[in-house]
Amino acid sequence: MGWDARTTHPSNVKVGMTDHYAALGVPRTATAAEIKQAFRRLASQHHPDKGGDTAKFQAIQAAYAMLGDEQKRAEYDNPRPQFGGFGGFGQAGGASFNFDDMVNMFTRQQPGAQRRQHMRRRLWVRLADVAQGGKRPVSLGSPQGNTVVEIEIPLGIDDGDNVQYQGLAPNGQDLVVQFRVHPDPKWERQGLNLIVEHNVTLWDLITGADITVDTLTGSQVISHIPARTQPRTLLRLKGQGLRDRQGNTGDILVRLNARLPDTIHPDLLDAIEKHR
Repeated sequence: MGWDARTTHPSNVKVGMTDHYAALGVPRTATAAEIKQAFRRLASQHHPDKGGDTAKFQAIQAAYAMLGDEQKRAEYDNPRPQFGGFGGFGQAGGASFNFDDMVNMFTRQQPGAQRRQHMRRRLWVRLADVAQGGKRPVSLGSPQGNTVVEIEIPLGIDDGDNVQYQGLAPNGQDLVVQFRVHPDPKWERQGLNLIVEHNVTLWDLITGADITVDTLTGSQVISHIPARTQPRTLLRLKGQGLRDRQGNTGDILVRLNARLPDTIHPDLLDAIEKHR
């Protein structure tokens, strides 16, 4: 079955009130830089590949996905009023609710209506999945039992995007999948562009040098640092970023971090001292 090219960015609906600040161990007054630093430290510490706890790692990723985005953080800090006095949903009714149940209530086909029914699911993917696409199984529960279908991950999908797969759900219903993208501890995403930190020596910046940069998909690109480049300069690798379904391609931006060599010859130190 095909999927609908139309993609939307829904407002986040929070079930309960998970304390994302506590998950990252930062105060509510933390700056964006402090939140990013805490995420990278905790993600490295609790990564399952290093023996960390998977549930803890996922909580850290979810927290950064919310607090690392300026707009989402503002909505989280100042939540919109919930549905009240409406069939027991929301805070006014004192009962919690399920996101899928609430959406299905509004999309349920009424007598005589021609609108197609929808089944909604949320799917977490990695940034590498966004770069490469591919297929992913999705479990769909229904009164008739459990069904597993395979969906295509759209290239360049954004966190929070909804994609409609026509007729893929049981009984001919459309499947609407909300994609959530795990934050990546190495790569920073800006649309289709990717930012990565790269350490070089001070001499590389002064005299110029060739460096090898790993891409998100596992390939390597050789790029040249011009002589007299300033630290923290962003080196652009054209066309090496994310791609989307329309064929647009972003860039990789390499942030050059300078470090001093472990040893410096005394003659060089004398020469530098004479020209200070």
